[in-house]
Amino acid sequence: MAYVQIPRDLSKVKVKFLFGLTKRQFVCFGTAAIIGIPIYFATKDTIGNSSAVLLMMFLMLPAFFMAMYERDGVPAEKVLFNIIRCRWFFPSIRPYRTDNFYNQIEKEGRIFGSEQKSKTTHTTKRTTATHKQKRHSG
Repeated sequence: MAYVQIPRDLSKVKVKFLFGLTKRQFVCFGTAAIIGIPIYFATKDTIGNSSAVLLMMFLMLPAFFMAMYERDGVPAEKVLFNIIRCRWFFPSIRPYRTDNFYNQIEKEGRIFGSEQKSKTTHTTKRTTATHKQKRHSG
């Protein structure tokens, strides 16, 4: 009986588009061919065959990298964008600053405490003044 192994995580299965390549790989390899082959034919007579091949490979290498590299399901351009963003757009040293909740409560407590003290002094003056008036009137 034939046995076919099925992967547990089906999200990692990539759909093959053409020649056993995914759409992404096919587009990147096509781009590399469109860039590299004309450069080779244009330069092979002037700089020599081996130098033209090396130049062609050097120019095609980024497209091959974009087609094949993938880390943790993230394609190469997103990885490179994240590296560039972290290296140059955000500061490398970020000081650790906290908002101390207890300091905020203490500051608010001092504000509320001073307001409550001023309210209690006003109320005690009023109550003693009304108390004296009541005592003298009666």
